[in-house]
Order: sequence, then structure tokens, then C-alpha cells
Amino acid sequence: MSEFSRIAVVGDADCVFGFRVLGVSTFSPADVEEAKKTAAQVLRGDFALCLVDQRWLAVFKEEEAEAGRRLCPVIVGFSDYRSLTDELEKRVRAMAVKATGSDSIIKRKG
Repeated sequence: MSEFSRIAVVGDADCVFGFRVLGVSTFSPADVEEAKKTAAQVLRGDFALCLVDQRWLAVFKEEEAEAGRRLCPVIVGFSDYRSLTDELEKRVRAMAVKATGSDSIIKRKG
């Protein structure tokens, strides 16, 4: 049995893709109900470690409390870099508007 088979990662599909390539079990819930089902599945499974995107961390902690505290899996939250990037963009845009009266100097890639 691979050591990666004892790890689960929960987050957006594009964020967990690299883990999937390594053979780690990945889950990408679309909403809170799906996240609850995923949490129940992970908590019942044979996982030692579960990395959870901060959006779903509260759901996992709630399900863990209902299931009763067990030694495994250890649930660790992580933050997606995109939320930080979006927040920085908003702040820079606001500063540009204050300084120049326009946000036309801030261009988004894509």
C-alpha cells in the first residue's frame, strides 16, 4: 500500500490536481452539502492525514465533532493563494483610484 493512499486533500479541482497526479485521494466539493458528505467519507476512511482548504475547514471540524474525536485522520487546513491575490488586487486598485482618480492603470491578465 502506498503511503500516499493514506492522505486525502479537499479543495478546488485545479488546486488539488498536483496531489491527484501523485496518487493522493482528492475531493472537490461544490457546495456545503457535498463537503459534509466528503467529510463523512474521509472520517470513515483509512486516512492518516487530510489537508482541507480553509473554505471547507469549518465543515470538517463540525463533522469531526459529531463523529467523536479519533486519532486519525489529522485534519490540517490550508489557504489557497488565489484569495490573497484577489485581496491584494482590490487594495492596489483602491490605492490607484485614490491616487489618480481612476483604476485604468491596473490591468488584469487574461
